[in-house]
Amino acid sequence: MSTTTANPLDAWLAQEQAVLALLNAGPGPGVAQPEQIAGMTGLEAMQAMLRGELPYAAIAKTLDFTILEVEPGRALFQGTPGPAHLNPMGGIHGGWYATLLDSALGCAVHTMMPPGRGYTTAELGVNLVKAIGPKVQRIRAEGKVIHCGRQLATAEARLFGPDGTLYAHATTTCLVFDMKPPLHNPAQAKSNTHAAVQ
Repeated sequence: MSTTTANPLDAWLAQEQAVLALLNAGPGPGVAQPEQIAGMTGLEAMQAMLRGELPYAAIAKTLDFTILEVEPGRALFQGTPGPAHLNPMGGIHGGWYATLLDSALGCAVHTMMPPGRGYTTAELGVNLVKAIGPKVQRIRAEGKVIHCGRQLATAEARLFGPDGTLYAHATTTCLVFDMKPPLHNPAQAKSNTHAAVQ
């Protein structure tokens, strides 16, 4: 039996590098077109994004975080806190914490959406419990769905470091709704636009 334990940060960095290689080999940051995700469940769309087949959220590039894992009712993100995320007092801005948590919460809910269904955040509650210091190289946000119904979904998330330190936790309530189907007929789309301006 080995008496040494692998450094969790090394495993986190290796996983991040592997995921980023797939994401960066794909279309990059952006928004998937409705026809690209038509007929997909939310989980299938998230899995396609992780394979580099669909664009990933541009905010992830802006704030230096990435999605690492998805499964039904769960999403895991990893972020790199840095100088660009500091508040005027020299600490990591609470908005950075909140964005990682909101992303993990929302994507956990997204994994529960059947084809043709979408969601939006209606309420986000964040509790910051510890400052992220300069020695913290990576942070993870793990979101888990508590309930997903026809109109509402709720989820909870934790923000933690490689040593297990808890930095924040959050909850969300999301509205769930039917998505408009994509227009497949360009002539019909033009006709609808023409009718709308008359």
